[in-house]
Amino acid sequence: MSYTTADIRNICLVGPGHAGKTQLAEALLYAGGAIAKAGSVEGGDTVCDFAPREREQGHSLYPSVCHFTHAGIHVNLIDTPGYWDFYGRAVSVLPAAETAAIVIDAIAGIDTVAQRVMEAAREQQLCCMIIINKIDAEGADPAAIMDQIQTTFGSECLPINLPTENGEGVVDCFFQPNGAATAFGTVESAHTQIIDQVVEVDEELMELYLEQGDDLEPEMLHAPFEKALREGHLIPVCFTSATTGAGIPELLQVFERLLPNPTEGNPPRFMKGEDGEAEPVIVIPEADQHVIGHVFMVSIDPFKGRLGVVRVHQGTISIGAQLFVGDARKPIKVTRLLKLNGNQHTKIEACVAGDICAIPRVDDVHFDAVLHDSHEEDHFHLKCNRLPTPMYGLAISPADDNDAQKTSDALHTLQAEDPSLNLEHVAALNEVVLRGLGELHLRSVLEEIEDRYNLKVKTSLPSIAYRETITRAAQGHCRHKKQTGGAGQFGEVFLRVEPLPAGTGFEFANAVVGGSIPSQYIPAVESGVRQVMNRGAICGFPMQDVKVTVYDGKHHSVDSKEIAFVQAGKKAFLDAIKNAAPVVMEPIVDVAVTVPDDCVGGVAGDLAGMRGSVRGTTMLQENVMEISGQAPLKEIQTYHSRLKSLSGGEGSFTMDFSHYAEVTAQVQKELISAFQGPGGE
Repeated sequence: MSYTTADIRNICLVGPGHAGKTQLAEALLYAGGAIAKAGSVEGGDTVCDFAPREREQGHSLYPSVCHFTHAGIHVNLIDTPGYWDFYGRAVSVLPAAETAAIVIDAIAGIDTVAQRVMEAAREQQLCCMIIINKIDAEGADPAAIMDQIQTTFGSECLPINLPTENGEGVVDCFFQPNGAATAFGTVESAHTQIIDQVVEVDEELMELYLEQGDDLEPEMLHAPFEKALREGHLIPVCFTSATTGAGIPELLQVFERLLPNPTEGNPPRFMKGEDGEAEPVIVIPEADQHVIGHVFMVSIDPFKGRLGVVRVHQGTISIGAQLFVGDARKPIKVTRLLKLNGNQHTKIEACVAGDICAIPRVDDVHFDAVLHDSHEEDHFHLKCNRLPTPMYGLAISPADDNDAQKTSDALHTLQAEDPSLNLEHVAALNEVVLRGLGELHLRSVLEEIEDRYNLKVKTSLPSIAYRETITRAAQGHCRHKKQTGGAGQFGEVFLRVEPLPAGTGFEFANAVVGGSIPSQYIPAVESGVRQVMNRGAICGFPMQDVKVTVYDGKHHSVDSKEIAFVQAGKKAFLDAIKNAAPVVMEPIVDVAVTVPDDCVGGVAGDLAGMRGSVRGTTMLQENVMEISGQAPLKEIQTYHSRLKSLSGGEGSFTMDFSHYAEVTAQVQKELISAFQGPGGE
């Protein structure tokens, strides 16, 4: 390779759907000399949207990696989907980059997705920049969008260039500012603002600046500029038109001269040890160190096998290298290394620290795996963003019973590729439930099953994932005694139960003294308790947020055995629950509904009418409002069609898990009745 770690720029293009991220990547690849001709999303021939469904639908479904080398700088771009339903896929790749470039439509402006990806990028401690795209489109209002950006994201968002009056180009406000006419503001003012912001992080430079004014060379500002980026003190804003190429050369210059390389960005947050006792690890982005890499994307082809896409954070991965995957003791051998440009793969011999590559045909590689070449790193993990909880569900069954195994294999494969997808088997209901972030998300997964595996499935609304818990402390007791003619069974257990704070889970404590229950039988008692926790006590739903303390009991020197204490623990727990005011809990989701402003009243009323609450409204742009609130998941499962009717087809919504809340007394009564059946048992 002709470049080193210091020459690399890793940039993730994130932002709303139809902001033009894929077209922007195409324009950059063309300007950087990686492709001979720029394709178009409309024409279905872009590098990053290469899947048939992406080209057919005109938007990205999965992240895509591409690269180019220009002016001695190697740029890795990660293009991401923009619709909320694919938000999990988008933010899951952020740990591979130093810089998150939030792409905003110069007409539509900021939406919920733009706000969420900015939050995710800041949480991941990435440097951020904003690219306002489509500046020459009819109806574009860059000045209004710039105001909206500063209102929403803060005054640290400052233009580094400005669009010309006709939107056919941009004017540099940083490297070589001049007095050219712009669509809004002046070059001089923009130049002064951004210099003022940069020098604030460097006292010596500040003094020099105060002495000689704004006559500072860009090279003098390089280090403080990157420090300002790392600290979130500055978010530069660039203007482009990906379709005409306006602003693309200037954007390339920003990439090459101002954005951090892997040695300059905030260090990746690697930790060593278990979550409760994990300690931070310093990773050194140098080629001659031990290898530490992170698998941030996986794709699985039925014919080509598994492809793990890796960001190398330390050391060099070379052909023939022996690497360990996480805590595994058996190494994998790297037989091939690839650089990706969409679905075009180029063989390489080595991948240095800071670079991105792909390792094909290694079944042990999985999403979020840490690759390393020394057992000193076998408990490393990368602290990444919390991905949104997949709440929208469909119960899945094969259209043909003979395809049950193939369908299961296909679903597990797609789950391995998509970190925001969850597949669960609800044993009590004999139900396989596929959960994602929305209707579009799951529809794309079902289409993928049909396209890739030629399988059809049947779907229905799944049962709600209710939970059970208790609301007060109580005690329980059981003496399990069984005599069958031969050796008997005997175990007696006294225990206490008490509620825990929401989200705590389950705690089991042993407070037995004097050996009334020998220590070897305590795990059996816990096993019996856990059986009830898993199966439920009043409605057949798993229990949560309960502490159980075993404090006394009896045993028999001959008849006591593990099975006896399993049964005694189980029945003593059930006995305690009867007196602990058990309740059924239901999942509550945060919802953000985007509708035309003339629909706000009807939608807010409908949300409140389905046992939900409205927390507030926000004007996103002219004539478009966002309503935020909460509602039970049970009510939201069929909300797509209701919202379509209420908003004339122009509404959309996002949801994310919030918490569990107690159901109404009537709902609990119905659930208990349904669980016990007609006989009441």
